[in-house]
Amino acid sequence: MLNANRSAIWLEKLKPYTQRLESPPELIVEGKLTRMVGLTLEAVGCRAAIGARCKIMTKNGQAIEAEVVGFAGTRIFLMPTTEVHGLEADCPVIPVRNTCHIKVGWNLLGRVIDGAGQPLDNKGPIKTDAHISLNGTPINPLTRKPIREPLDVGIRAINALLSVGRGQRMGLFAGTGVGKSVLLGMMTRFTSAEIVVVGLIGERGREVNEFVQKTLGEEGLRRAVLVVTPADSPPLMRAHGALTATSIAEYFRDQGKDVLLLMDSLTRYAQALREIALAIDEPPATKGYPPSVFAKLPHLVERAGNADYGGGSITAFYTVLTEGDDNNDPIADAARGVLDGHIVLSRALAESGHFPAIDIEASVSRVMPDIIDKPHQQSARELRKLYSLYQQNRDLISVGAYHAGADSRIDKALQKHPAIMDFLQQGMDEAVDFEQSKLALDALFT
Repeated sequence: MLNANRSAIWLEKLKPYTQRLESPPELIVEGKLTRMVGLTLEAVGCRAAIGARCKIMTKNGQAIEAEVVGFAGTRIFLMPTTEVHGLEADCPVIPVRNTCHIKVGWNLLGRVIDGAGQPLDNKGPIKTDAHISLNGTPINPLTRKPIREPLDVGIRAINALLSVGRGQRMGLFAGTGVGKSVLLGMMTRFTSAEIVVVGLIGERGREVNEFVQKTLGEEGLRRAVLVVTPADSPPLMRAHGALTATSIAEYFRDQGKDVLLLMDSLTRYAQALREIALAIDEPPATKGYPPSVFAKLPHLVERAGNADYGGGSITAFYTVLTEGDDNNDPIADAARGVLDGHIVLSRALAESGHFPAIDIEASVSRVMPDIIDKPHQQSARELRKLYSLYQQNRDLISVGAYHAGADSRIDKALQKHPAIMDFLQQGMDEAVDFEQSKLALDALFT
């Protein structure tokens, strides 16, 4: 009886996806454009709620889409989602629909789309019948399925020492040029998750093509959906890219699938929100970031994770760009507070040819004790102790000031160090599953 009730509840949850959500008819009352400052448009004469879409008609008949981001009295403030060439005073402003929706469905697999859900891969239109809101539907935290199972990501150092659970949200903290994109590509190809959704937010156009052609490859693309909003996209479209990727991941999760969501990067999503907020005169608070940015970060992150009992999961990795390799940057600090762990990539390791350049001492997975057995925990703890002990005495060892036999613990760390360093490194085309990672870890201490 209990299972029957759960099935009925689950079918009810899937209705928004299985039924096409038609947009309401366009409103007849239209306003007019009165001012444009930077990327902010000001209109009067029409009523539209925050998040509503409007069409602005230019004199030559071109329609420019914009979204309502604020209001003051009878004035509404809009931000365009496309280029704004041809706009001038008194252009008609027509409200279109109250909320933003995107198309979702199984035909998205293997496709590359923009933040509005439009294809970028020249493979023709995407035929889907379901629509979903960009804003998502909050899940009661008390009904979420707990994280109890590990997810294989194909990376030995992560599987063994920073084990990731199905439904966990992890941060990937890195500066520029330390291999985060390559690491994401490896996870995309090697993970045991059924569906992969990749959001490339604010990336350079050259890097987008390289990620699709080289890093991801044809095999990785087959079960993946890529949402791409390059650096030259308007800030609203960059913000929508993150929301679109999350909404697509939610759709597949609600079909009962285990989804891996990779978002590169959370920092550029925050920067897009900052541009929008500052454009409508919200005062900056911390290093130029307005308070609304820090309020929206957990709203995005909390949409990932496990669904209700009987549903699928979204295991998410959010890259966080640390400016000047400063891990205490405001966005990095805020991200650590809302994520379930973080993996730090070290520039010093990357420059020495160590890949993946994971700083084991600075990284942690908060759910690891709940998803692995005690022997695994003991082996991982022992490796961390030996690695840390070697690093603390590295200078003494390097200059020959340490003499063997002075400390048995340092002797063991010195003996095991070459094997530990080999264990932590992995080729870019080498996949190591979860069980192989455990066996290799156990082999270090037998």
